[in-house]
Amino acid sequence: MAENEMISRALKNAGVASLNEMQQAVLDAGTTKDMLLLSPTGSGKTLGFLLPLLTVLGSEEKKIQALIVAPSRELALQIETVLRSLGTGYKVNCCYGGHPFRTEKKSLEHAPTVLIATPGRLVDHIERATVNLDTVHTLILDEFDKSLELGFLSEMKEILAHLPALRRRVLTSATEAVEIPSFVGMKSPVRLSFLSEVRESRNLTVRQVYSPQKDKLETLYRLLGELQGESALVFCNLREAVERVSNWLTSEGVDNVFFHGGMEQPERERALSYFRNGSAAVFISTDLASRGLDIPDVHHVIHYHLPLNEEAYIHRNGRTARMHASGNAFLILNPEEFVPEYIDREPEEFFLPAVAKKPVPSPWVTLTINRGKRDKLSKKDIVGFLFQKGGLEKEELGVVEVKESCSYAAVKREKYKSLLNRIEGEKIKNVKARFS
Repeated sequence: MAENEMISRALKNAGVASLNEMQQAVLDAGTTKDMLLLSPTGSGKTLGFLLPLLTVLGSEEKKIQALIVAPSRELALQIETVLRSLGTGYKVNCCYGGHPFRTEKKSLEHAPTVLIATPGRLVDHIERATVNLDTVHTLILDEFDKSLELGFLSEMKEILAHLPALRRRVLTSATEAVEIPSFVGMKSPVRLSFLSEVRESRNLTVRQVYSPQKDKLETLYRLLGELQGESALVFCNLREAVERVSNWLTSEGVDNVFFHGGMEQPERERALSYFRNGSAAVFISTDLASRGLDIPDVHHVIHYHLPLNEEAYIHRNGRTARMHASGNAFLILNPEEFVPEYIDREPEEFFLPAVAKKPVPSPWVTLTINRGKRDKLSKKDIVGFLFQKGGLEKEELGVVEVKESCSYAAVKREKYKSLLNRIEGEKIKNVKARFS
């Protein structure tokens, strides 16, 4: 099949009408030279580096041809989702910590064409000889600087040392300040940078909010009341603070989820699903959520704690006002805090009313089904079940996501109780399931 036809078919499968400037530039750069791709989080980098990869994979070879390394489980799973959406027919495996090693080992007995992995889990496979990387010709290191920042230097060295047939390296980053260590072996890479927009988006409005108390919880609550239920990403600097803020908001009746690196993988996936499907409009996180996560563009970024440096500030704000959308960033300052020096213009103050409004509850709630991919359950199965057995109308069912061992479906809040009554004890795809 001709390259252009292959790309067109893949884009059609994924429902992508056209490529953005960055994706087209990556495709035009070809596949003969190493590449350094600098582009903001949320700009479509994943599709950008996957499309050229399709043109160098051979269907006849039942060995690993391409390796994609990502710093976080969520990013690895996001890459897998995008690659599968292209409908190439190639076998793809995704290896990451937080779920059974033996499941991956069994799947790797039949080598995939493309292997996606986090650094730590991939080194586990290398050391236990459950994976053979001798035939990998293309290596993609996604969010490479983030892997180094998270302390994966020794793992990256070991991975590179096990790629004897490597011909091409692609590194991506969402920051200019990326240093490429010599062990990566890049030679005169093509450098594509699309980072100019990330520093100060014209569509981003930055405001400061004064908190009369050192503890900002009340101020955050009042601010959320003014946002009318629109999606908000709240950044804290510590895991403990993330949970404290989330627990307090929950006690005040605010729909929210929290996210940080200390959570188990199923908990992290659940939090992301609730935010993506709108069941929780407020997502409280450490800087882990500032890049590399598959979450929709948010309306508001709230710096509950001030960022530790300018780079963190830029990446946090990069979660809103993407592409052509507009967005707001709020800095909550207590009496002991000041606007950081790296913010050029003093943000205008956002005044909160004397009487607090209660934050708007989400119109959606999440139905959890204790069956998933390992039970051969698909999104189509769930949608059909909820329409037929659950009696839902099309507009009463929102985002549906199928995970390894469970599934999530957003349902209109007012239909939730009657739905549970109708489907209790019913089988889905001839299998008993629990609904909660």
